[in-house]
Formats: sequence, C-alpha cells, structure tokens
Amino acid sequence: MNDTVEVPEAGNEVRRRVQQQLGRASKTRAGMWFWEVDRVLLTLALLLIAIGLVAVAAASPATARRYSDATHIMAPMYYFWRQLVWVCICVPVMITVSMLPVTVARRLALIGAAIFLVCLALVPIVGHEVNGAKRWIGVGISEFQPSEFLKPLFIVATAWMLSFRAKDPQLPVLFVTGALTALIGVLLMLQPDFGQTIVFGSVWLILLMISGISPAAIAGLGGTAVAGVVAAYLFYGTARTRIDNFLFPTKDAALAERYQVEMAHDTLTAGGLTGTGPGNGMMKFRLPEGHTDYIFSVIGEEFGLIACAVIALLYLAIVVRVLMKLLDEEDAFRLLAAAGLAAQFGVQSLINMAVNTGIAPSKGMTLPFISYGGSSMIALAIGYGLLLAFTRRNPYLKRSPYTGRWSNA
Repeated sequence: MNDTVEVPEAGNEVRRRVQQQLGRASKTRAGMWFWEVDRVLLTLALLLIAIGLVAVAAASPATARRYSDATHIMAPMYYFWRQLVWVCICVPVMITVSMLPVTVARRLALIGAAIFLVCLALVPIVGHEVNGAKRWIGVGISEFQPSEFLKPLFIVATAWMLSFRAKDPQLPVLFVTGALTALIGVLLMLQPDFGQTIVFGSVWLILLMISGISPAAIAGLGGTAVAGVVAAYLFYGTARTRIDNFLFPTKDAALAERYQVEMAHDTLTAGGLTGTGPGNGMMKFRLPEGHTDYIFSVIGEEFGLIACAVIALLYLAIVVRVLMKLLDEEDAFRLLAAAGLAAQFGVQSLINMAVNTGIAPSKGMTLPFISYGGSSMIALAIGYGLLLAFTRRNPYLKRSPYTGRWSNA
C-alpha cells in the first residue's frame, strides 16, 4: 500500500507557472519587463526605500512629540506607519511606470508636464501656506506639491525637445527649453522655493551639455547663471536673507535662520562613526523637521557617519550605473531623458546632504526615497519608474547572430 503524498508535484506546478510568467522565453509584459529592466537600479531604489523606513521610524518619536500638544497627543510611531502606507503605494507605482513602453511613457510625461505646470501657476492663488511658504495645493483631505511632480516630467519634456537637435540643429529648442525653465523658476520663486529653482536650472544646464551645445554657448549660459544668482541676491529678498544669514550670520540670525542648520550639524555628528544605536538619539528631539528635510542628520546620530557615507555611495552608485548604461545608447531621447532623471536624483540628494552637513543654507528639500512625505515619495516613484523604463534593454538582442545594423555603404 502506497500512502506517499505527492507534495513535489505542487512545488513543480508553482515553479512551472513562475517560469512561464518570468522565464526568458515569456512573452507576457511581466516576463519581458523582468528580463529587460535594470535589476541593479531597481535593487538600489528598493534598498533606499527600506533605509528610509528605518530612518523615519527613528525620527518619528521626536517629530510626534514636537507636534503634540495638550489637546492632541500623537503616537510615537505615527509618521512611520504613514510612511509605510506611502511606500506600499509608491513601489507599485514605480514598477507600473517602469513597465510602460518608451513611446507611451514619453506621451504621458508630456501630458503630465503640461498639467502640473498649470498647477504650479495656480499655487500662488489657491496654494496652502506652511512655514511661510506657499507650495502645496489641497485636494480633499490631502495636499500635494506640484513642483515635486513637475520635476521628472519637465526633464522628459526637455529631453524630448532637445532630442530634435540630432535631426535638425537649427531648431530653436535651446530658446524654447530656456524660456520654459525661466517660467518655472519665476513661479517657484513666487512661493518662495529657491532650492527647487536651483534643481530645475541645474538639470536644464546638464541636459544642454549632454545634447552637445557649443563650448561658447556653455560659457554664455554659465555667465548667465552667475548673473542670475547675483540678481537673485540683489532683488530677491528670500535669497538675500538665506545667503546673508549663512555667510555673514548675526546673533539674531544665528538664533533664527541658522538654528536648523546648526542643529542639523550637531545632530549629524553626535553619534560619531557608529552612532548611538536605534532609538537612543537625544539630539533629534531638538531638531525641527527631523523626519523630512533633516532626516540625514537623524541617521548620523543613531547609525553613525559610516551609515551616512554608505547612503551617499548608494546615490552615487545610481548615477554611475545610469551613465554606464548610456555609454552605447543610440537613441537621443532615451539618452537625454535617462541622464536628466539621474542628474535630478543626484542633485537633489547632494543638496539635501550639503544642507545637513552645514555646507549649504537650508532649502527645504527632501532626501530622495528616505525623507518622510507622500507627495515626494510618489513623485520620486514616477520619476524613478521613468528612469527604469528608459534604461530597459533586451540583454540578448545584440548577442543574436541574426541582428545587424544598416549601413550607408
């Protein structure tokens, strides 16, 4: 009598179904995506998101205490649980966007850029003010920051316009993209948001250099950028105040404007190389916005400067990986779009870390995938999903002996 239970058959059936969906010969969208997506870039993003959850958990008790009062006491892990919800939303969004064909992703990005540009123009009229800045638009019980969503979509739109230079160098795309960037800069400074203005302008200049404009044009644009900073200092009160308080602080400025920067630096270095340990940090309770703009400092206190260096290397790895992927890219649009999205990711993380270390004045900018915030997380997920979509490759196409290139010979 044979009473053997056929357990292996169930395992074989599961294995067969997984192979059918994700195998190399699979023709399903999920299967093709699995083999075409850059799994190194995807892993690096998921690793940063996981680090962000740990960091928000470390910062949440201090932030909850700061925003609690006699009538409303917030739970210590309030911000962690909210961030977990945002992560459960943003990861599927990122993967879904990364599955889009390049043509569809470009069209949707162009439509989205137009929509969020209009939203950005409406911010001074219907925006919600927080800490003296009007950057958010309320939607029902929630609110969103149009500039966060516009960043990756603006990059794709600019890359699309600049890609036409490869076909006709006489097209006035330099003027058109410059006018668009200037318009966005003016709208951002009305909020005011000088930090985001720097990001938009920096990425635009990087895209111009990648697109192959002449050295004379680059020099001219560099001079214009310097003149713009000088003009902002002379005629834009917010920029002048930030620069003066950072470079030439008075006693009152040190107590007011420089308080956050100095506290961020003290918190960052309080844990030394290895940190005080999870939950043992004390300086974070004196640090404003420790769960958003200054979360890098909270990581430094509880997990040490070594952990901060590892995070910086992860951001660098993303940028380097994208540039390596683009070395043999022949499509001008994909080259510009992917490089621009990687530049935006790198510039934003660099600015945030510079503020936390005291190298740059406070700008109210989040650390990508690590800082708390639903608007920022979903916008980053869309941007990174577009980056994954534009860097997708069939790893076996160029190895095939049946493929070749047309020549004019």
